[in-house]
Amino acid sequence: MEITASLVKELREVTGAGMMDCKKALSECNGNMDEAVNWLREKGIAKSAKKESRIAAEGLANIYVDGNNAVIVEVNSETDFVSKNEEFRAMIDTIGNTILASNATTVEDANALACEEGTIADLVIAKTAKIGEKLSLRRFVKVTKEDNDNFGAYIHMGGKIAVLTVIKNASEEVAKEVAMQAAAMKPLYVFAEDVPADVLDAERQVQKEIAINEGKPADIAEKMVEGRIKKYYKEICLAEQPFIKDGDISVSKYVANNGGEIKSMVRYEVGEGMEKRNDNFAEEVMNQINGK
Repeated sequence: MEITASLVKELREVTGAGMMDCKKALSECNGNMDEAVNWLREKGIAKSAKKESRIAAEGLANIYVDGNNAVIVEVNSETDFVSKNEEFRAMIDTIGNTILASNATTVEDANALACEEGTIADLVIAKTAKIGEKLSLRRFVKVTKEDNDNFGAYIHMGGKIAVLTVIKNASEEVAKEVAMQAAAMKPLYVFAEDVPADVLDAERQVQKEIAINEGKPADIAEKMVEGRIKKYYKEICLAEQPFIKDGDISVSKYVANNGGEIKSMVRYEVGEGMEKRNDNFAEEVMNQINGK
């Protein structure tokens, strides 16, 4: 029986297995869809399909650099235990280096990139089946610098937090110091002008209400707001934050004192903004032992 592209696509949608695995299964089973599904299940390749609805909010973030290009990536797993798995870490390296060498700009683009397993999507599906947890490429940013810039790459807690900075006209050491600052102090933006107008308006309203609730007249409360907004900038904007190693100067001043200026910052904290698992680990282990 002829193994058509539509048959392969249908089997892939049913099982979540890679394209080449689906084609091989159909060939082995003479095009019989049900037998091909069972063939993949017997080989352990189709196990990933039933994990698609599960939550993967653990994992690792990492940074890959090649000359003037760098990429920061986050790849998720269901449990922190798997994030320590060498095969999982090797998968992230493959993903990161493949994206770094490409022109991909979206996760969809990245998943379609060719690698030794077929595509990155195929690699993730294969490792999901082998490792036994849902795995996924969540996000990435590719950054390009000029020759007179330096990257600051910092990985914290073994990959739970990753920060990539670009600093103009200053050393790599300075760039890394800024990355460490961002890892520790969790800025949401680089510069005050980066804060969206709606976020700023909401904060102004909050601060005004706080001042009024403290018993200040409305006109006084209005004047107090701008002072509190400056303090707000020092909390959420990297350039405005007090430098961790010298609280008398800001991060931007520290960089300027070293002949440079901040250009950009990307900070990933694994699982931020995602729903976390709340499973009974012992119960899950027993379920796996019992084949559930």
